Amino acid sequence: MNKYILSLDQGTTSTRALLMDFSGSIVGLVQKEITQIYPKNGWVEHDPVEILNSAFYVIDELIKKQNINPDDIKSIGITNQRETTVLWDKETGNPIHNAIVWQDNRTIDICDRLIKNKLNDKISQKTGLLIGTYFSATKIKWILDNNPQIYAKAKSGKILFGNIDSWLVWNLTNRSTHATDFSNASRTMLFNIHTLEWDDDILKELNIPKSILPEVKNSSNNFGSFNYRGTNIPINGILGDQQASLFGHKCYEKKSIKNTYGTGCFLLMNTGDKVINSKNGLLSTIAWGIENKISYALEGSIFIGGAGVQWLRDELKIINSSEESEIEALKSNKDNLYLIPAFNGLGAPYWDMRASGMIIGISRDTNKSDIIKATLNSIAFQTKDVLISMENDVGSKIQMLSVDGGASQNNYLMQFQSNILGINLKRPHNSELTALGAGYMAGMQAGLWDIKELKKLNSEHKQYSYNFNPEQINELYGNWKKAVKRSMQWY
Repeated sequence: MNKYILSLDQGTTSTRALLMDFSGSIVGLVQKEITQIYPKNGWVEHDPVEILNSAFYVIDELIKKQNINPDDIKSIGITNQRETTVLWDKETGNPIHNAIVWQDNRTIDICDRLIKNKLNDKISQKTGLLIGTYFSATKIKWILDNNPQIYAKAKSGKILFGNIDSWLVWNLTNRSTHATDFSNASRTMLFNIHTLEWDDDILKELNIPKSILPEVKNSSNNFGSFNYRGTNIPINGILGDQQASLFGHKCYEKKSIKNTYGTGCFLLMNTGDKVINSKNGLLSTIAWGIENKISYALEGSIFIGGAGVQWLRDELKIINSSEESEIEALKSNKDNLYLIPAFNGLGAPYWDMRASGMIIGISRDTNKSDIIKATLNSIAFQTKDVLISMENDVGSKIQMLSVDGGASQNNYLMQFQSNILGINLKRPHNSELTALGAGYMAGMQAGLWDIKELKKLNSEHKQYSYNFNPEQINELYGNWKKAVKRSMQWY
């Protein structure tokens, strides 16, 4: 009889359910896109009820599609878009506002006030994060500040907060578990990554009631059970999506590094039991907690990665599918067109929420293939920005980069990425590293394997070798830096 782990991957653009067997092989996958809501310029929301329903749908479809007995699912792992913020009524279970997505920049004024009050160093030292619209804290404050009645209910313990993992767990466990894991807690800008507690000083500064916050647990832990048609399936692991990818890549050793090319791009390096305080615009975060042992990571967050390709498809309508971007890019012979995808400001290492998107280098013969190529190149250039910062922080050269995510399937992009970095890339044949990481974590809690055994699971990959010389790299990257500078502080 086959036995399985179910991994629920709730991302920015879709919800996926993945079934893996005890050898770590994927045996089934179901995906459902979710609606992107843009109430105002720079605002991004999701409907929490739609997210929940999509989770129920993909789980149900996966079990039906694979024709398996729910009793054969021994564990559920959850991975989620981080920072995206949900507040809901504890009594009715209804969200009190749409989920405010990590990309949303409506709290820029709140962030400016905190910076003006000279709180950046204090918050950074405690949370490992820089003050920014990216994180959950100012999103919570914005919802409470704009809803006095809701704030009163929050003060009286009738409102709950969670990132998407907590929202899913609360509902999947029939409202019995209000919890998160260390990796997600560390992305709120409210959690002290040294003391491993919600920080009273920051909560007081932002006027956020502590009672709304979830319990924080190890990433490999029991978070209650999901009753699926009479079968109780334990939820045994939670990891924020980027930490799950790091775990899925088996980056268990210090200085091992990966980049995920999803909606955004996220470089993470395992720094072991040490917090590295970046001097180059990166973030310190918790990678995971296993048996109360914390592993930390250094992270560079790029806001627009694959979302740039979606923009070409959905807004400019110059491609019909993501796959077309590779074909079109190969038609272009222009290397002097630069696109800065600062659609919601710039993330690491710039952290400029007032930067604007820009295309520069346009001439009379610029065509759609050139724009598509420049969009793909921008993903690679942003990755180089972060990688250089990471090398400077750890004081050593990175020799190999592991890659995953939807845009990592674009061979043009991966070859250009290798070329512009001047290092080799490896892409696992199995690209579902985020879902795999959550599944691995859930399997550990269920006693199916440990770290040593995980290392032995299938690690086949494709390698990309660079072929640019240093002069080519310096010229192309130097022009990119000039273009970025012109886009900054536009607003």
